[in-house]
Amino acid sequence: MLTPSRTRFGVLYFGVTLAVIQYIDRVCIAQAMPDIRSDLGITGPQYDDYVGYVFSAFALAYALFEIPTGWLGDRFGPRKTLMRVVVWWSFFTAATGWVWSVTSLVVTRFLFGMGEAGCFPNLTRAFTTWLRPEEKARAQGILWLCARWGGAVTPVLVALVLTRMSWRNAFAVFGALGVVWAVLFFRWFRDDPRDHPRVNEAERALLAGNPPVARHDAVPWKAFLASRTTWLLWAQYFFFSYCWYFYVTWLPTFLKNTYGSTTGKYALALLAGVPLFGGGFGNLISGFLAARLARATGSLARARRILAITGFTLAGAVFLLPAHIQHPVLIMVAMGLASLFGDLSMPCSWGACMDVGGRFAGTYSGAMNMMGNFGGALAPTAIGHILKMTDRNWAVAFYLSAGAYFIAGLCWFFIDPVTPLDPAEEDTR
Repeated sequence: MLTPSRTRFGVLYFGVTLAVIQYIDRVCIAQAMPDIRSDLGITGPQYDDYVGYVFSAFALAYALFEIPTGWLGDRFGPRKTLMRVVVWWSFFTAATGWVWSVTSLVVTRFLFGMGEAGCFPNLTRAFTTWLRPEEKARAQGILWLCARWGGAVTPVLVALVLTRMSWRNAFAVFGALGVVWAVLFFRWFRDDPRDHPRVNEAERALLAGNPPVARHDAVPWKAFLASRTTWLLWAQYFFFSYCWYFYVTWLPTFLKNTYGSTTGKYALALLAGVPLFGGGFGNLISGFLAARLARATGSLARARRILAITGFTLAGAVFLLPAHIQHPVLIMVAMGLASLFGDLSMPCSWGACMDVGGRFAGTYSGAMNMMGNFGGALAPTAIGHILKMTDRNWAVAFYLSAGAYFIAGLCWFFIDPVTPLDPAEEDTR
């Protein structure tokens, strides 16, 4: 009997690599922002709201273009779509180093966010066609784990790069990474694995039952929008993302402003990566516990609720601590734990999208991610205004984030995370 080739796992390697590059390109501006502010003359507390606009521009574009770039993957396939969006965002990563004013920086980061919005919907599309059903969940877990940890090492990476070149040249280097990936991916990948020369007949047989790349039937938006679960999934992801975006926007500025005179820049860069390392472990732990909790309780829905409610409640409680402690290491341990606990909800949220969305899980999860990134777009601007109005009282921002975690946990008491909403799918059950 012919042994199946293992070519399909190449899509996971490319996916993980792109997730790391995407997070490096996304997170690097937070670490470089103190240098950018100084060079562009946006210094002083009165300009904090301007910095918030810069961070929010990316998140807003990322939210608005989640569904359109997912649709492009449906229409043209992930090969061409990923090639185009990666080259697009890599160009605007490099273009970040060419800006001359706050306005040009906001516009550039908005255009950058338009491209990055196409990353995860199209990687999910590629996984759907290229991997076996039992491999897809593990692939998503590995993808998000590596994405978080890619973001975690970025502060140190950027700090090292900035010792050797200006922040303007650094963005050109980071932009080049995506271009190299796009060329290699386009040469290797095929939308249909049967078209790949290294996939043998036995592996083609393994993947024969996978859905086609494109789907053109109408999305049952009426059923989706009439459901309480849809709105609550969107709400909990909105509040979760509001909290999470602090880690990749304002955190390096907080550390430098508060502890820059007493702590070395490499130590601060290491501390800035702690929350994303914690988030990676949160995804890992949640994936490990979910199946065991489902067996113990006899209900996958109950298991997901337990993980999400517990995670958000603990995250909110721990995030109250930085307002009452002074040592930077203790503060970052608290934030790392908050990120770990909050990310216990990630597999629950995305798993709910797969089950509730059914045949339209890609569109359904894209809509949830869009709403989440609206929360991410609000956070940097809101924090900037809070700092301006309170004379940089960071404790107020921490209290609001803790409250957002608590609200996200409340949403999960009323979410049905397993019952499909697609009427056609209900008819077959």
